[in-house]
Formats: sequence, C-alpha cells, structure tokens
Amino acid sequence: AVDRSKPRHECWVTGHMVAGLDGTAAINGKVGVLSSEVDQELFRRMRQIADVVLVGAETVRREGYGLVRLSEEAKAARQRAGKPPTPPVAVVSGSLELNWKLKLFSQAPAHAKTMIITTETADPAKVTEAKRHTDVITAGTDWVEPAAALQALADRGHRVVLCEGGPMLLGEFVAAERLDELCLTISPIMGGDNLPVGVMPEDSGVTSFELKSVLAEADTLFLRYESHPHEGTPQ
Repeated sequence: AVDRSKPRHECWVTGHMVAGLDGTAAINGKVGVLSSEVDQELFRRMRQIADVVLVGAETVRREGYGLVRLSEEAKAARQRAGKPPTPPVAVVSGSLELNWKLKLFSQAPAHAKTMIITTETADPAKVTEAKRHTDVITAGTDWVEPAAALQALADRGHRVVLCEGGPMLLGEFVAAERLDELCLTISPIMGGDNLPVGVMPEDSGVTSFELKSVLAEADTLFLRYESHPHEGTPQ
C-alpha cells in the first residue's frame, strides 16, 4: 500500500534485510537460518512490487542466487499492472568473478534477463564473457557508483528497485543517500557472524530513518523505515 511513485532521486530504492537480535546479518555466511516462514512470504511479496531486484556479487556467490519465483496469482497481478510476470535481477560486481552456470544467468527468461552492473575498469575479457550470459551495464570508473547504477536502471524503466544486500552494497546506497526505505526483519536469534545489516564506507556520516510501521508474528518483528536526507556526522 506504500506509494513508491515519488522517489527523491532516480528510483525508489527499498532495502530488504533480516538480522538477529545482536545485529548479525548472516549465520555461517548465509541468511537463511535467520529467516522465518512468514519472513520468506514477505520476501516473495516484496519481490512482487519490484521492477528490478538488486543484489551484490558476494551475496550471489554465498547464497547461490536463483531466479525470481512468484506465484501464478502474483504474476497475474503484476501483468494487470503493466509489469512483466517477474522482475529481472541486477548483480553488482566489479570483479565479474561469478558462476555463469547458475540458473540466474543461464536460465533467465527473455522478459527478465539478468543484468550485471560493473565498472569501466573491469577486466575486458571478463566483460566479454559476462555479455555472453547477461546484459552488462557500466556505472562508474573504479567502483559501481550508486547514482550511476540507479540512473541506468531508471533509463530501462525500472523505477522501484529492491535491494536485497549484502551489507556492503546496502551501506554504499545509504551513504549515497539513495535508500528510500528499509524493510528490516528482526529474528529472535543471537550469535551469528560478526556482520551487521549495513557496512558503511568510512567518513560516510549518519543517515536518520523514520519508523513507519511495526508488525509482529510469534517472536519475529517486521519493521519498515523511510530515510531522511543525510545529516552529517554528529559532533
């Protein structure tokens, strides 16, 4: 029910993350243990509203990312709204060290071909290989710049971007003032990896968020925040 038609910048960017009570974003390198059945349902519903799913290469490597799967009902609802049945996935990678045999690359449907967002200085041979499996977008010289990446997605008609992490990618988008919304699930678990929900670049300052909704199911909390403009580092 949220109006995501008026982003502050190029696109409306929603971050969707899950964390333990101690802030951990993974257990043994993966997020699955943190996610409940209800959280998985929310995960699918958030993908239903997205024009594109954005994810970092490390998350793809660790999680063995697959294609976006939606119910027939969800697909039909998207098509009634003028969208393709499923959204494409865009992977952010400077190194282009990816397993091209993953279904994400080898079996993406024609209406949702997987995209790679990389840099101008990426290895030309790896770029050529990536183009054999995906649509390649260049956004930034030495690192993928959030504003350039989002502008490229907006130019392709993707106005609602769902960022599923990982923490470094989310932190870069927050630092660049490009995260409009954060949907954060708090799982009743402690003792995972020493990895927070967001890893901010150095000297990136502080961004404030406004709590918009709180839901609960059993021992799990579901929080929705919207961000305020960058306010700088506190004195």
